[in-house]
Amino acid sequence: MTDQQTPFLSLEHTTVRYLDKTLFHALNWQINKGEQWAVIGPSGAGKTALMNTILGKFNVINGSIHYHFYEEWRHTHTITDPWFNYRSLMSFVGHHHTFRDLSNTTTDFYYQQRFNSMDADNSPTVMEYLELNEVPALLQPLRIAPLMEKRLIKLSNGETRRIMIARALLQHPQLLMLDNPYIGLDVQARKDFSQMINEIISAGTTVLLSTSPREIPEHITHILTLDNGTITGKYTRSEFMQLPLPAFAAPGASLPEIAGSKIADLVKQGGNPTFDTIIRMEDIQVKYGENTILSNINWTVKPNEKWALLGPNGAGKSTLLSLVNGDNPQAYANKLWLFDRRRGTGESIWDIKKKIGFVSPELHQYFTSRDHCLQVICSGFHDVIGATRPVSAAQMQIARNWMEILHISSHESTPFKQVSESTQRLTLLARALVKNPPLLIFDEPCQGLDAQQKLHFKNVIEQLCTHMPVTLIFVTHYEEELPDCVDKFLRLNQGRIG
Repeated sequence: MTDQQTPFLSLEHTTVRYLDKTLFHALNWQINKGEQWAVIGPSGAGKTALMNTILGKFNVINGSIHYHFYEEWRHTHTITDPWFNYRSLMSFVGHHHTFRDLSNTTTDFYYQQRFNSMDADNSPTVMEYLELNEVPALLQPLRIAPLMEKRLIKLSNGETRRIMIARALLQHPQLLMLDNPYIGLDVQARKDFSQMINEIISAGTTVLLSTSPREIPEHITHILTLDNGTITGKYTRSEFMQLPLPAFAAPGASLPEIAGSKIADLVKQGGNPTFDTIIRMEDIQVKYGENTILSNINWTVKPNEKWALLGPNGAGKSTLLSLVNGDNPQAYANKLWLFDRRRGTGESIWDIKKKIGFVSPELHQYFTSRDHCLQVICSGFHDVIGATRPVSAAQMQIARNWMEILHISSHESTPFKQVSESTQRLTLLARALVKNPPLLIFDEPCQGLDAQQKLHFKNVIEQLCTHMPVTLIFVTHYEEELPDCVDKFLRLNQGRIG
């Protein structure tokens, strides 16, 4: 029997439940030794749930999962740790971090903490987290050497994902599972990551990753397609590459008309404040200790302008946005005007935030599992994390109207952390829109959305820009995600414009 026919992991008639929901029914699937699999499917298809099932996080109520690689390991290694089991031979990298503070007591960092140098000091450095003094050859493609002295809480979204992947690789797993690993990585990092995956596979690690049909590393040998918890296809790489990519039609003509009408009505309810200048920055400098994050930034944003903010991971985009959002105290030491008023002349952070609708992966991290989707959306009226303040009946209806426009009304009473990644993202978009803000900041808003949902999201943004007198700042590593209305560009590189 060859390696290709030796089972590595198998699911046999496996039925899986989580809480009160059946996730999979009678799944049959086998990974053979030497095979490398990618799992493809629309958002909500069950890709993350499948990995969590293999990790042993969900209840298998019928059938079985066989960890053949673990049985082989037991027969060829002496195990002295009584807690050692199949989980010890697997590493998983998901969408969100579980970093702990220096006392190892909590993962509950607050959003603004990353921009406050004293509070951020309670977060370990990358070097401390990885328990490394220097970067080994295995991790070189992740380009983490410049990050080693950084505090975890200060990392950008893309940098955080690179560190999470590094931590997983240092465990030298038999099975490495990566849930949408390209999310948050810039163009060069995606290329480097694909090469690194090829090297990991060549070194003998089995890889299982979820990804899009357009981002499958070269050494992946097989593809599993999922939809709504059901396996819809098992292919070799060559078989899958001969299939046509899914063709997603634009939403029908009736959607823009209906959505536009509803958006226009919501704008009328929200009022329309006017400003001469939305943002003005003059020679902005941001430093933490000896590290310069932003240098000589001059930027003016006028009302109704539509901007793309572009640049690689660590270029300074998140720090720039933190100055605008009111989250970074270094705004007071700089020449910064927001909504015609210079920072530090008496306005509060809440005066600023009520004029801004904001979506970002970092903000996403800080919502708890307690709140339902409607409660998360209503929290946008007060710019707080979670349902800590009551809202009026009129505000509740506005929130429901945005849920309807974004096609997520059915999740009104569902806990935020129990809906799919894409529904969470659309929920946070609705949260950003409920105030009818004059400035919208979308920091990688399409993360976690499949191709159809990205198309719908772009359509909604076009409607917003048509029916709302709104200024837009849009951040992405995929320029094809930019709405057509975006016609101005600011590119950062190593903290400088250009």
